[in-house]
Amino acid sequence: MNEHHQSIRAAKEKLGDELVILAHHYQRADVVSFGDFKGDSYVLAQKAASCDAQKIVFCGVHFMAESARILARPEQQVFMPDTRAGCPMADMADADDARVALERIREVAGDKTVVPITYINSTAEVKALVGEHGGIVCTSSNAPKAFEWARSRGEVIFFLPDEFLGRNTARRMSARSMVLWNPYENNGGLTDQQLHGADVVLWRGYCHVHTYFNPPMIEAQRARHPDCQIVVHPECTPEVVDAADADGSTAFIVQFVDKAGPGSTVVVGTEVNLVLRLAKEYPDRTVLPLDHSVCPNMYRTNVEKLARLLDGFDPALEITVDEEVGANAKLALTRMLEL
Repeated sequence: MNEHHQSIRAAKEKLGDELVILAHHYQRADVVSFGDFKGDSYVLAQKAASCDAQKIVFCGVHFMAESARILARPEQQVFMPDTRAGCPMADMADADDARVALERIREVAGDKTVVPITYINSTAEVKALVGEHGGIVCTSSNAPKAFEWARSRGEVIFFLPDEFLGRNTARRMSARSMVLWNPYENNGGLTDQQLHGADVVLWRGYCHVHTYFNPPMIEAQRARHPDCQIVVHPECTPEVVDAADADGSTAFIVQFVDKAGPGSTVVVGTEVNLVLRLAKEYPDRTVLPLDHSVCPNMYRTNVEKLARLLDGFDPALEITVDEEVGANAKLALTRMLEL
């Protein structure tokens, strides 16, 4: 055990119930080992909303810690070991641009009701916009439920910021017509006719970890391992999802590997830190990455930074959210948790 491990263990023992550490599945294995709870963004949002600890330490990326801050009680504090750990996908949707898009979609929709859905991988400001306009947050775990919720309330879904989670979910829900809103083009690059005919408007955004995968990678793995099962994340392109045996959230992938059984071979298309950890946790089966795709922002957090945070709780590492933004964002997050 190195000095950072000893320091973390000492801090956890000293603080006891005053501290809870939330660790996302994509974190390094040694960081995850210190988590009081590990899981995907949905599970960790639930934990943030229900825990009693005075200090919540989120080992993940910024939008996750923001969500924890929004869901936690005012007297609780939320910290990150490295506040520079962001999410490129979340940054692809600016709240002002999203507001322009929503207003335009509603203008063209006329009498149709437009219901916005934002993936949890978004900024607090985008969540606030969605909450303010009667929408909901979703994760990859509950995106189909969020679509059902939105369909029960309106005729048009505006989904942001991940095109591919939205597209894969809409296909599963038998959407009639999808169009893609490009925030870098006038009116999203869409004509009135295209917008008016759509029941799902997708934002042009993506996760580079998951769009890295392609069908030839799947073909190559099937050639090497003819009896393998391939499971991928729904942030992958539809072509990859169609070529795989199954797709689902991070939690679904963990369950898929667990249920595969001894002696099986499972190829996993998601962030490689999770895949390598699953391979160690299930030595009686072969768990392989579809290819090595790393999230560099998740990788920013390490045990040295976690130990340093727990040693003094530097105020610069505390996560704060504007009160009005937080109130509107909480509406959308609470609707998600109530699903």
